[in-house]
Amino acid sequence: MQIRNFKQAHELLGQFIMPRQETAPYNLNRMKKLMEYLNDPQDKLKIIHIAGTSGKTSTAYYLASLLQQCGFKVGLTVSPPINEVSDRAQVDLVPLPKEEYLLLLGQFLDIVNGSGQSPSYFEVLNAFSFWLFYKKRVDYAVIEVGVGGLLDCTNVVSSTDKICVITDIGFDHTKLLGKTIHEITLQKAGIIQPINFVFMNAQNDEVTDLIKDSCLKKNASFHIAKSDRLTDDIITTLPLFQSRNFQLAVTVINYVINRDNISGLTMGMLKLASSTNIPARMEIVSFRGIKLILDGSHNNQKIGALVESVRQRFPDESITILVAFGYGKQSSSLAKLRLLRTLSSKIIISSFDDFLGTPKHSANPQIVAEHAKEAGFTSVIVEPDSLKALKILEETTRNVGLVTGSFYILGKIRLAVLI
Repeated sequence: MQIRNFKQAHELLGQFIMPRQETAPYNLNRMKKLMEYLNDPQDKLKIIHIAGTSGKTSTAYYLASLLQQCGFKVGLTVSPPINEVSDRAQVDLVPLPKEEYLLLLGQFLDIVNGSGQSPSYFEVLNAFSFWLFYKKRVDYAVIEVGVGGLLDCTNVVSSTDKICVITDIGFDHTKLLGKTIHEITLQKAGIIQPINFVFMNAQNDEVTDLIKDSCLKKNASFHIAKSDRLTDDIITTLPLFQSRNFQLAVTVINYVINRDNISGLTMGMLKLASSTNIPARMEIVSFRGIKLILDGSHNNQKIGALVESVRQRFPDESITILVAFGYGKQSSSLAKLRLLRTLSSKIIISSFDDFLGTPKHSANPQIVAEHAKEAGFTSVIVEPDSLKALKILEETTRNVGLVTGSFYILGKIRLAVLI
């Protein structure tokens, strides 16, 4: 089929969005059947598979950048996209040109429609990524899990040479993954397949022991990231939470270098990779005379890390915050706002109601505003329209503004800021 523009692409992809009751209980049956119909391109790729609660996307970008510095063609998936649906499947850290993306997506949807399968929205997009990366003959594919791991639709790679990366684990998506760290960790560990190599940052004993045990059961090799003398000076220039993600990525690539007989990383390569722009992850841009921090932190763990990094980077600056949380985060917004309150007493509450053609809804801004007052904010402004909220931020900020919360508002704000 011919797809003329992204609006049409959103409409066509939107046909795969299923009512929640039709996607639960979650399983991989549909995805496996679709991948089999596609001749399992995912098992013909060298895969680095990333699960975790915080740091997945940043680690994925660093991994892809380091591999690119080594001279390889790299596929990268990220979730969710920030600017456009094409962000989900990148080659060498950039989405395909619009015309090429729409052409290939049209070809792929024709294949899906002829498959006799009825995949979900996310299954279609992840299958497209695997299909695209095989078609583009990438040397390595860095694949970010969407939610969890065990039942995530990326978890269809059966090759024994897959590398698994587990980033920091905390509480998120508890309705799907479980209400305890034990349950959540087991879901993340579900990406581990027999004889895989598994890497993670040092975490608490419960998480570490569960990942170790999962590796033991799968005869997989377990490794904790270690500091590297070449990275010691580099990581001091990064935000606090990004230094962990970068070090983890370097540890993984050092293993790949040894396994695949690749030339080692140089200081110059490490510096270039560490400066990789990661959209909406502690991204700092100049906007009409102020410094604007864009960061999609939407759970307590991420917001806590963001707060520490903002304090480190702007210890004495006056900061105004603009935030919108997703509907599912409404009940936990008070705890997040208490963390943000340590940065500022001024906050603007906004909202969103869709994102790239998908029906996404924000938490009620009036309820979030009440939580903000309870958290101790002395200046609370409610402006549901995100672009009007950005205008208020511009007019009321002296030095530094922070936009955070759901990626679905970050996408809209980032687009407006960078135009």
